[in-house]
Amino acid sequence: MQYRRFGRTELQMPVFSCGGMRYQYKWQDVPQSTIPANNQENVEAIIRRSLEVGINHIETARGYGTSEIQLGEILPNLPRKQLIVQTKVEPTENPEKFRATLEQSLSNLKLDYVDLLGIHGINTPELLDYSIRPGGCLDVVKEFQAQGRVRFVGFSTHAPTDVIVKAINTNCFDYVNLHWYYINQGNWPAIEAATQQDMGVFIISPSNKGGNLYSPPERLVELCRPLSPMVFNNLFCLSHPQVHTLSIGASKPTDFDEHLRSLELLEKAEEFLPPIIERLEQAAIARFGEDWVKSWHIGLPTPEETPNSINIYQILWLRNLAIAYDMVEYAKMRYNLLGNGNHWFPGEKAEASETLDFTPCLARSPHADKIPGLLADAHQLLGGESVKRLSQQ
Repeated sequence: MQYRRFGRTELQMPVFSCGGMRYQYKWQDVPQSTIPANNQENVEAIIRRSLEVGINHIETARGYGTSEIQLGEILPNLPRKQLIVQTKVEPTENPEKFRATLEQSLSNLKLDYVDLLGIHGINTPELLDYSIRPGGCLDVVKEFQAQGRVRFVGFSTHAPTDVIVKAINTNCFDYVNLHWYYINQGNWPAIEAATQQDMGVFIISPSNKGGNLYSPPERLVELCRPLSPMVFNNLFCLSHPQVHTLSIGASKPTDFDEHLRSLELLEKAEEFLPPIIERLEQAAIARFGEDWVKSWHIGLPTPEETPNSINIYQILWLRNLAIAYDMVEYAKMRYNLLGNGNHWFPGEKAEASETLDFTPCLARSPHADKIPGLLADAHQLLGGESVKRLSQQ
């Protein structure tokens, strides 16, 4: 395993972290006694495999259902000083509710302290305010830090980049969990801001949210050769020293194996990455033309500025992936979350878009004339049964 300094925490963070949102028994709390033995044995096998390969950062959240209580049966039996344990708690308007949830997290984990506590889902200016205002959630965390029950505080986010940068620039946080990978590089300014603040940078779900790379389409496999899409994406992320760790959301012990292939290639990233990136770019240009590939994103409105709150940016992005790289299943899954994702994945699908007037909101887009038709096409290509967030299933 390779390790990187996790910003001002000074923790030596493995470049892969063991994320806790794919192995739990339920997304809702249930008594430990009702969890099947084979499920608990699988979680323990994942944790032991993680430590065996040097991944000593174990990451979970109160919002991950039974994940915490299942870890609470395992982590207290391991050498505590060898572990970096992180959990996350959602911000609330009432800080006492946040306090009670944080107490519950520590109780579930059966640990005296966690190394990293993330405020989970600072996705809007309002949630940022709940976190940082006097007497808010961050002040509660500071009390836990003074008691030695939390070492460092950060935040996780699915927010627009400007909101993330605003949260980073408060200088209230030691690290950030955010999305950034080859197919979605929009948060790079936030990573740069975090680097300036000497914050740890944790990339959320690069193999799931980053393209469902556990089961990539054949076209993407061919374009990424001689690497697998997963290894390519890992090298792409980790070739940037500003990035410290990538989350592996393992559902079984063997889920680490393909990721580990990245380690021996990391020093050769400059040899492998450029030709693959060139192929990916040219493949997109071949299907769309260079003008669209270079400028599709310019001047797009936010969902709040759009008729029916349609998330034009996300829809066009997903259509691009489906057509350029045959990532249709991934695009369908993400598209059909629209309307169900609240602040985690805001905005609506493009239903009935042909009946709406987009002229005012697309005034800054160089592609204003054709985007309404592309939205209708995307809905036909990707629309289907609504998808719920995992935590709602």
